[in-house]
Amino acid sequence: MSTAVGGHSLDLACPPDDVTAVHTFLASVWNAEPSVTPEDRMALELALVELTSNVIEHASGGGGVSCSVRLDVGDDAVEVNLTDDGVAVPIDPSAARLPDALAESGRGLALVQMVVDDLRYERIADRNRWTVRRGLTRG
Repeated sequence: MSTAVGGHSLDLACPPDDVTAVHTFLASVWNAEPSVTPEDRMALELALVELTSNVIEHASGGGGVSCSVRLDVGDDAVEVNLTDDGVAVPIDPSAARLPDALAESGRGLALVQMVVDDLRYERIADRNRWTVRRGLTRG
């Protein structure tokens, strides 16, 4: 990624925090980063809300989970790192596929893959780290 123009961060404790905090955070980021196009904003919001929802639902292990979001707007891309202290996730994001139309869940990672250029997951010590990268479109 190119030199960071703007870096933004958010810490969540779920509960009581939920994805509403992510929407609020992103609204403040977009106010500070007017060069990010509406198309890129929508894609990144979808990606980050889906990932955060998955962390809250699956990584908490039935309890709470703490998350940190770092969003860096560069000259040509946005990179988001979402880390959490939840349980390890036995998943390969590159293998995510949309389920059939009647499925009630299982779309999150496949949707994220559709709107970003890169989605990675790794377990580092006792933390999960999700990395999302999307090249910026020029309006």
